[in-house]
Amino acid sequence: MGGVEYSTIGTQDFIAITLMNDPFDFKPKPLQFTAIGNPIGHSLSPEIHHQFARQAGIDLEYTKTLGEAGGFNQAVQHFMASGGKGVNVTVPFKLEAFELCDQLSERARVAGAVNTLWSNAGEICGDVTDGIGLVRDIEHNQGVSIKAKRMLVIGAGGAVRGVLQPILEAGPREVVICNRTQGKAIDLAALFETYGPIHAMAMNALQGEKFDIVINGTAASLGNELPAVPAKLFHETSFVYDMMYARQPTIFMKWALDNGAYKAADGLGMLVEQAAAGFEIWHGVKVQTAPVIAALRQGV
Repeated sequence: MGGVEYSTIGTQDFIAITLMNDPFDFKPKPLQFTAIGNPIGHSLSPEIHHQFARQAGIDLEYTKTLGEAGGFNQAVQHFMASGGKGVNVTVPFKLEAFELCDQLSERARVAGAVNTLWSNAGEICGDVTDGIGLVRDIEHNQGVSIKAKRMLVIGAGGAVRGVLQPILEAGPREVVICNRTQGKAIDLAALFETYGPIHAMAMNALQGEKFDIVINGTAASLGNELPAVPAKLFHETSFVYDMMYARQPTIFMKWALDNGAYKAADGLGMLVEQAAAGFEIWHGVKVQTAPVIAALRQGV
């Protein structure tokens, strides 16, 4: 294989190091894909896409690229010019990916972020698959229907903005957004009100409210912290979802179960499902996600 598995591309000029290939080797080369983020070392995307590729019989190489501030556009353009077929984008570059695109899907336009890039007739195209991944994991893997359910989404940052349209398209009875800064929740609800029944509620107004599905869209669990919502949100039919994931159930999942929720799940399935949606965009092939989730669960 030519090239480097892990590369850093910043604003400065860089030297591309490649290995000399046999000029008479006419075998088709693997399709090239990468994930760009910072940090990126923890990314499971290469493992996920290689498992998908084995299912589909597609020969590809998927690497990680450490992006640097101010160097994202250069990194993508260099990768595409070198024959790259697609790029996955993670924090903190989803907004820059959005701004880089010549063509956007509707859900990317509404979300204001992109996590999947590819080239078409010389133009860079972008989509966001996080919301599709979340809905597929909840409904298909967890067996919980969103239709006609009352939902609470905690948080109003980019992660939440990226999933609201697919959630609303799944037909909930009501979606309530709460956030430490209520103004952000109000603005976010207003942005999506044409897609379904959604409104904001102050965290201190949640006391006594009951929800069928509660989604933690904050990163609080990564710091072993809980969002400032009352424990009495949950009841015997409440399903709880934490968009973060870890080897053990997150603190939010354990807290919800201890306070009456009947079932809780983390975001590993969402990660795999959003990757499957991106894989389908790139290759036109649907893949089986359950075996990939099971394999990753053993090694998370």
